[in-house]
Amino acid sequence: MDYFKLSLVLIVGLALKVSVAATAETNQTLPGYNYTCGNVAVPYPFGIGDSSRPGRGACSLEPKFSLTCNNESQLRWGDFEVLHIDPQGQWDTLFFVSKLCGQDAKSNAPWLRSSTFPVSSDKNQLITVGCDTYGYLDSVYDGNTYSTGCLTRCYGHYPNIIGSVGECTGIGCCEVKIPPSMTNITIQVYNFRNSTNLVGNCNYSFIAKNDSYKFDEQHLWDLPNETFPLVLDWTVGEDITCKDAEIRDDYACKSNSYCDQNNTYSGYRCRCHDGYEGNPYLNCTDIDECSSKDKPHNCTSPDCCHNTDGSFTCSCPKEGEGLDMVTKVVIGVGAGIVILFVSTTLLYFIHQKRKLVKLKEKYFRQNGGFTLLQQLSAGENSSQAFQIFTAEQLKQATNNFDESLIIGRGGYGTVFKGFLTDNRIVAIKKSKIVQENQNDENQKEQFINEVIVLSQINHRNVVKLLGCCLETEIPLLVYEFVSKGTLFDFIHTENSAWNVTWETRLRIASETAGALSYLHSAASIPIIHRDVKSANILLDDTYTAKVSDFGASRFVPLGQSELATMVQGTIGYLDPEYMQTSQLTEKSDVYSFGVVVVELLTGKKPFCFDGPEDERNLAMHFLSSLREDHLFEVLQFDILDEENKQGIMEVAMLAARCLRLNGEERPTMKEVTMELEGIKLMKNHPWTNADQILEESQYLLHEASSSIYEHGDSSSHQYTGYDSIRDRLPITLDDGR
Repeated sequence: MDYFKLSLVLIVGLALKVSVAATAETNQTLPGYNYTCGNVAVPYPFGIGDSSRPGRGACSLEPKFSLTCNNESQLRWGDFEVLHIDPQGQWDTLFFVSKLCGQDAKSNAPWLRSSTFPVSSDKNQLITVGCDTYGYLDSVYDGNTYSTGCLTRCYGHYPNIIGSVGECTGIGCCEVKIPPSMTNITIQVYNFRNSTNLVGNCNYSFIAKNDSYKFDEQHLWDLPNETFPLVLDWTVGEDITCKDAEIRDDYACKSNSYCDQNNTYSGYRCRCHDGYEGNPYLNCTDIDECSSKDKPHNCTSPDCCHNTDGSFTCSCPKEGEGLDMVTKVVIGVGAGIVILFVSTTLLYFIHQKRKLVKLKEKYFRQNGGFTLLQQLSAGENSSQAFQIFTAEQLKQATNNFDESLIIGRGGYGTVFKGFLTDNRIVAIKKSKIVQENQNDENQKEQFINEVIVLSQINHRNVVKLLGCCLETEIPLLVYEFVSKGTLFDFIHTENSAWNVTWETRLRIASETAGALSYLHSAASIPIIHRDVKSANILLDDTYTAKVSDFGASRFVPLGQSELATMVQGTIGYLDPEYMQTSQLTEKSDVYSFGVVVVELLTGKKPFCFDGPEDERNLAMHFLSSLREDHLFEVLQFDILDEENKQGIMEVAMLAARCLRLNGEERPTMKEVTMELEGIKLMKNHPWTNADQILEESQYLLHEASSSIYEHGDSSSHQYTGYDSIRDRLPITLDDGR
């Protein structure tokens, strides 16, 4: 008995399930009416059969939706076969191709006379196939006739006129979109009667559902299709708005649906509200999101999902409910450990950050930062463009001092190329050595004063000091970036110097002399560079010279012409008189400049350990060559010609005067500058007798070379000594850099 009852319950449950499924399926049409014809489903508002049969209501919503199903199971609307009905508002049929074969033939003109079902503009395209062919579509909208179409013309042999199979490129095949809401359509195809570029035999024009036609070159001779699928739009009602329809008794949209007039020609369509599905012209039913695969819920668990009418809710047990005591303890301990770890890590980073801030403050104070701020904020200094950078700014500018950005390196420091946030490109000098007396207050004050003076130098041939950073153990200096590198590299790098004309060399010498003259006499405080060499002369994009690297410079107090210092300089450039007396004057820069001029003339390095002993020191070898009348043998051969021979002799004579052993006999940098400018002008205004100049040059050079040779090769050693910027910002003194 119990087994019988259980079987009965299962049978009844299965029957109910089948009944529900059948109800869901037949919900697309009216109860009691056929809803398929062959393989085509017929959803309401469409219907099959007579809508006015006795004892029964209409099988379709309106007469225009009445269809027939013939004995061959073909669903038809009038003379047109119905292939598919979309409840969203379209139905598919077949439409004939307009065809024209031969120049003298006439084309057929398929037409569709219906004002109730417009051609879908977004589901179809008008296509024309052929060569020297045009096809067009006539249609009616709002009582007016409109036409659209496209044409294709072909030249040459047909293999060259088309693209890949399946592509309608516009040659041999063209396509155009259908205007919206077109009814009562007619299609016609023509060819150009006078055309001699005939390719293929026939011309075709037709409307086809999107992606239903793939062009092939064989279609230029024979298109196998006589019909193509066509999509028509349908709506309910005519010439009525949703607002008016909703208050009428024949309003088509049933429960849980709404009226939609978007993209409609005339009338409206019905849509189910969100959360509902089904046929809106009959009844929209609730979607069970908790069990639906098409529209699943977003709850964390199926057990949390609760279906409601038109929606669903997520309701799960509160966190912790149902957990035993051991689980709660484990969770609590784990959470505590995580919180403790995170807190400890956070406190550590906060401590390290504060420590770093204090360290930066210490260095800033130690390097005279507050003194510098006072100097900048007082008087005229406040108006200068000098900037105090933070360590973070320069770290960001150099990508944490990435080695790929190094543009200069020496024994005492490194120069990095930096990119500031305001798009300026700068050179950042980072030194390596910390001097023992860096905390000396006098030295600190002198360093700050010298930084301010250097920042006020404003000369086109002097590298501009833009700012500094005092938050590091060794202050960082920020200079303007000069793109072409050093004159040393330019002269002595293989293949570089051969392209440097005499005019360019003379201009570089003149610009360098002008910069040194400015430092000696025109700056607010006279400055002796003390390390003039080709490695400290930079060139920009136009090969304009810029004097750089004031790490060894000394400031001359007003009223003094010389200073007693420990000897410091670079081998080959060092003034012999300065080496012997330790008395630093501006004439020491004049001597070093003379060596640079000789470099420009000869293309040789100032000191070379290889080769004969009498040629190791460039200055001595140069003067010896002048004395023995061998000047043109030591010159770089490609700079000498008849036009500049006189100018080269003038410059050589000037260089020899700069290289005199007795500093008082050397010209000042101002005099050197004036003479170089005169030599530059002499090329265009040769007022002076060349032979007289040559005789004077040989006489003066003979005396100069004789005096310097009295002391032998005394400049072949390197010396270093004390000065404030050098001790705090050490710069390399090695040969040639």
